[in-house]
Amino acid sequence: MRTTSDLAGRWTWTVVADGRTSVPEAAIPLIGQDIDAQVPGAIHLDLLAADLIPDPFVDQNEDEVSWVSRCDWGLSRTFAAAVGAERIDLVLDGVDTVASVAVNGRTVGSTRNMHRSYRFDIAAVAAETNVVDVRFTSAYTEAEQWERALGARPSAYPQPFAFIRKMAGSFGWDWGPTLPGCGLWRDVKVETWSTARIAAVRPLVDLFDDTGILTAHIDLERTASGATLPFHLEVEIAGQAVHAEVQPGEDSATVVVAVPDVRRWYPRGLGEPHLYPVDVSLWFGKEQLDEYHTRVGFRSVAVDRAPDAHGTPFVVTVDERPLFVKGVNWIPESVFPGAVTADRVRTRLEQAADANVNLVRVWGGGVYESDAFYRACDELGLLVWQDFLFACAAYPEEEPIRSEVLAEARENIVRLSSHPSLAIWNGNNENLWMRLDKDWAAQPGGELTWGERYYLEWLPDLVRELDPTRPYTEGSPWSGSWAHDPNDTDHQTFHSWDAWNEYDYAVYRDSSPRFVSEFGWQGAAAWRTLRDAITDRELRIDAENVRHHQKAIDGHAKLARNLARHLPPTEDFDRWHLQTQWMQVEAVRTGVLHWRASWPRTTGTVVWQLNDLWPVTSWSAIDSAGRCKPLYFALRDMYAPRVVTIEPRDGALELCVINDDDETWDTMAHLARRRLDGVPAAERSHPLSVPPRSVTRVMLPSAVAESSDPGSEFIIATVDDERAFWHFASPRDARLNGTPLEVTVTAVTGGLDIGVRSHHLARDVLVQPDRIHPEATVDRGFTTVLPGETEIFRVRAPEPLDAASPRAAFVVASLRDTIGSD
Repeated sequence: MRTTSDLAGRWTWTVVADGRTSVPEAAIPLIGQDIDAQVPGAIHLDLLAADLIPDPFVDQNEDEVSWVSRCDWGLSRTFAAAVGAERIDLVLDGVDTVASVAVNGRTVGSTRNMHRSYRFDIAAVAAETNVVDVRFTSAYTEAEQWERALGARPSAYPQPFAFIRKMAGSFGWDWGPTLPGCGLWRDVKVETWSTARIAAVRPLVDLFDDTGILTAHIDLERTASGATLPFHLEVEIAGQAVHAEVQPGEDSATVVVAVPDVRRWYPRGLGEPHLYPVDVSLWFGKEQLDEYHTRVGFRSVAVDRAPDAHGTPFVVTVDERPLFVKGVNWIPESVFPGAVTADRVRTRLEQAADANVNLVRVWGGGVYESDAFYRACDELGLLVWQDFLFACAAYPEEEPIRSEVLAEARENIVRLSSHPSLAIWNGNNENLWMRLDKDWAAQPGGELTWGERYYLEWLPDLVRELDPTRPYTEGSPWSGSWAHDPNDTDHQTFHSWDAWNEYDYAVYRDSSPRFVSEFGWQGAAAWRTLRDAITDRELRIDAENVRHHQKAIDGHAKLARNLARHLPPTEDFDRWHLQTQWMQVEAVRTGVLHWRASWPRTTGTVVWQLNDLWPVTSWSAIDSAGRCKPLYFALRDMYAPRVVTIEPRDGALELCVINDDDETWDTMAHLARRRLDGVPAAERSHPLSVPPRSVTRVMLPSAVAESSDPGSEFIIATVDDERAFWHFASPRDARLNGTPLEVTVTAVTGGLDIGVRSHHLARDVLVQPDRIHPEATVDRGFTTVLPGETEIFRVRAPEPLDAASPRAAFVVASLRDTIGSD
C-alpha cells in the first residue's frame, strides 16, 4: 500500500553563490547565512519573517526588495525515508518555478513550470536520513534568456512573463505589485510504494433521464515487478460497485457506473449542489495496492452559441436550463500564492456566494487554483469559468514553451475533471482581442508566433480528448471567428473597458452585449487597509506612497476625470476616498442592472474583480485584507434573484422588474415622485405578474416621471421589499445637503447597532466599520435613507466597541459629506 510522508513545515533558505550567476549586491551580506523557511511558502515571506527585508506591501518597499527576484536561492531540509520499497518518490505539487532538485547531493530532476506538479524517483539515492536541496534560478534569468532566444513580442506590460510558465500577475499588473518570487508553493511529500499505484483518475459524468453515468478513466503506474501482473480495479459510488480487470502490460482502464434515481448537482439559484463520493481502489489478488477518493456531481453544462437574429449569443445552460450568469472575476488571493490557506479561500468564496454570485471566473494571469478552491465551489454551488493561463501578451508557440503549455494543460484538465462546479474552459484572456485592437502585427516582434494555435487548435484538441463534457471558448473576449471583431457586442463575449478608460459609466446603457465577461470600475481599498499600508503621518491624494498603491496606467487621472463628471473636486483624502467608493458602486450598478434588464439578449455579467492580492486602489469588491468595500454589498443587492431598476429609454423612464426565480412574481409596483422632504408629488400603482426567469418592463406614467422642479424631487419604485430610485438632481447639487443625519448608537451583543435617520432624503449613507476597529464588520454598504425612516447598520467586532466611536469623522457618512467645503 502506498504510504505518504508530509514534508511541509520548516526548511532552510540560502543564497546561491556558486559563481555561475551574479549575486545582487543586497544579497551579498546573506551569503553563508541560513534563513528559516516555511513550506508551502515563498522567499519574500520568509525574508520578511526573518526581518531581512521590509514589508513589500508597505509604502514603496516593493521597489526596495526588487533584488530578491534577481537572486538565485537554495531551499533544503532533511527527511527520513523508509528504504526497501521499490519506489520512493519525491512529489512536488507546486514549484515556483525554475529549479534543479537534488537528494543527498545527486540531481534527481529539474522543473520549469509553476503550473505543473513533479514526481521524482529517488529510490536509488535515498537512505534512512536524507537531504533534499532545491536550487531556484531567478525567474528573470529564465524569462529573459528565452525572450532573447525566441524574440521579444508585443505585450500589455514590459515584463517578460510570456517567456516563463509562471503566474503572470506576479510580474506586476494594473492592480498588483512586481514581486516575482520563488519557492515550493504547494505540498511536498515523499511517497513509498511497490508493484503499482493509481497515477490519475479522470471521472466524467453524463445523464440519461434520471440515471447518472460515471465514466472513470484510470491511469496506473507499474514498477518492474508489477509489469507482468494482472490487477483489478473497483469503483464505488452511491452503493454501486463496478470492477474492472487490468491485464499485464496495460496501464489504463475505463470503468462505467450507472447511478439510478440520481440527485443532481445544481448551481446557486437552480437548486442544491448534491455531491457523490467516489472511491477507487487498486488490487492484486487480495492485496490492496492503492486507493483514490474524490467526489462528483451529476449535471450537464453547455453554452448555446447558435446564431440568432441579433448575432451570436453566449447562453450558459445547466441541464438545458438557461441562466443569467451573475459572475465575478477571481485573481490569486496573494502575489505569493503559497501563503494562501484553504480557510482563506473558503471564506472568500463564501462571501461570493453570499453576494448571490453564481459563477467565478479564474483569470488567465493567475494560477490553476488549489483543490480547496474547487471543492468549495462544488459545495457552494458556484460555477467556475477556468481560463487557461495566458493573459495580455503574445506567447511563443516554439519550444520549450509549447511543450510546457501542453503538459500543464493536460495535467490540469485531468486534475479538475471531477469537479461539477467547473463549467467552461477558456483559451486566454484578451490575447485574440489585443492582436487586432493593439495592432500587434505592426509592433516589433509582431511577425512572430503569438499564441493563436494554442487557443484555436491545441487547447481545444486537448479539451475534446480529455474533457468532452464541458464547453470550450477560444478566448475572452471572443466573437466566435475572425469574421467579426473579437470584442463585438453582438457576438459572444465582450469586455467593456472603454467606459472606465475614456468615457463615463453612463455609456454602459448604450449597448446590450451578448455576454459581458469583464467590466469594472476602480474604488479605493478600505480606509484601514490603506492606512496600514502607508506610513505617511497624513494621507494625501497626491502623496507618492498613496500613488504607489495605484497600479493602473494614469489611474489617479482617470479617477479624477470620472469623478469630475459627477462630484465636485476635493483635495481632502477622506472625501476622495469616499467619492471613489461611491462612484465604483454607481458605475458597476449602472452596468449590471442595465444588462440584467436586457435579458435574454444579454445573458451574463462577470464583474472585474472580486478580490485583491495587495493593498491598492483597484476594481475589487473585497480588498486584500479581506475587508468588504461598498461594492461588495451592492453586488449582493444587484445580483439578488428579484430586483427592480429604473432605466432611461427613448427619452422616458422605464421600470424593469427582474425575476430570476422559478416562480411567477405576482405583485404590485408602487411608483412615486416625492420631494426631498418626503412629501409625495405624484403616486401610482401598477399590478404585475412577472413570469419565471424573465423581465417585465413598465413605462413610468408622465405624472410620476416628469418634474417641474427636478432639483428638489426624486422617484422611488417599490415592489414588495425591493426599491429602485431615480434622482433628477446631480450628486453635486448643493440642495442635497439637506439636514444633518440623526445617528443613534445601541450597544448589543457582539458590537453596535447604528441607526441613521434624516428629515430629508439622505442619499447613500455609509458606515465604515474599520474606522471604529480594524476587525469590525458591517452588514450593508451605501444605503439611501428616506425622510422619516430609520436604517440600522449592524457593526460587529471580536471585542466590545466604544458607543461613542461612530461619532468620529467619516465613520457615518453620506453623499453630502463628499460635497462640503474643503
